[in-house]
Amino acid sequence: MTTQHGTAPSATAHPNAQRLRHSYDAFLRGDLGPLDDLLAEDVEWHETGRNQLSGVHRGRDAVRELLGRLGQLTEGSLRLDLHTVLADDTDGVAVVRTSARRGDRSFEDVLEAHIYRFRDGRVTEFRVTFDDQYAVDAVLG
Repeated sequence: MTTQHGTAPSATAHPNAQRLRHSYDAFLRGDLGPLDDLLAEDVEWHETGRNQLSGVHRGRDAVRELLGRLGQLTEGSLRLDLHTVLADDTDGVAVVRTSARRGDRSFEDVLEAHIYRFRDGRVTEFRVTFDDQYAVDAVLG
């Protein structure tokens, strides 16, 4: 998995935005450790679509399992280009372009919006939307 950043983190970025950036960087290195500090124990993680990962995943352990499955399903090919991360005390959003493949199926440069809800500096809810859900579903099955 690889990542690129469209914008450099600001020295004045909100602490929640800094935590999000740090977690994206770590995830793409295969390190899920920062999730323990980022996610509330009772986080609700909503994955859209009609694929193996779709649905609501409740709890930090379920999210860790989900992200592990994402890496396996995409055969290590997942690439994120993190464009923008904005956050305040209660809400956050990341704008991401993603590419991945699985077998002979792939998607390239799919625009995603990752929407976060924070409480006391931890993510309590996550939602994602894709500009080409059909392509994502075709890869993730």
